[in-house]
Amino acid sequence: MSADFIDSNVFVYLFARSEPAKQSVAGDVITNGLRTGAAISFQVVQETLNVITRKLPVPVTAADARDFLEAVLVPLWRGAPTPALYQRALDLQARYRLSFYDSLIVAAALLEGCTRIFSEDLQHGQHIEGLTINNPFLDS
Repeated sequence: MSADFIDSNVFVYLFARSEPAKQSVAGDVITNGLRTGAAISFQVVQETLNVITRKLPVPVTAADARDFLEAVLVPLWRGAPTPALYQRALDLQARYRLSFYDSLIVAAALLEGCTRIFSEDLQHGQHIEGLTINNPFLDS
């Protein structure tokens, strides 16, 4: 079980040269997450790798993305997609009116026993079944 879950936008900001304040905050969240055993899901891995290799103004090379995958993403990666994950996501989507992909993030965090999600995409301060949403970039 992990206390914290880190959403893909935090990892993407680590590569945001045009946003040095957010880059610094992302670095702190990720460093602390690696130290404390935070969690991410397969979806976070996929989204992060897609954005950093395709959508940044200066995309990360395949070799650098592979290194980042092994050094940062794999140590945090928990679980795999299961029917229970999708069932929980659908329930969360209906109950909290989340997008399906956001509901997958929340479901993955809940299934890992997390109590906090670091994300810029969800509503800061919202509580969902024992999980609190924290936008670490609010003051950046």
